[in-house]
Amino acid sequence: MNDYTGMDGFGMGSGWLIAIVFIFIFIYFINTLLKNDASAKDILDKKYANGEINDEEYKIKRNLLNRQHGGAL
Repeated sequence: MNDYTGMDGFGMGSGWLIAIVFIFIFIYFINTLLKNDASAKDILDKKYANGEINDEEYKIKRNLLNRQHGGAL
């Protein structure tokens, strides 16, 4: 006679597996959010390097950022 638990053979072990999968999904989600931490200066530098802005516009915006951040850039 079989003892039917309603879990079709997975039993309590599947709870751990599901918990581990959710933990990995959570860590992946948090890690993805934290990777998007480019500063304004990084974005400006990238636009300049890609040719999206010219020398004059780059210098003006870089000076504005320096003034806003107390010259820390």
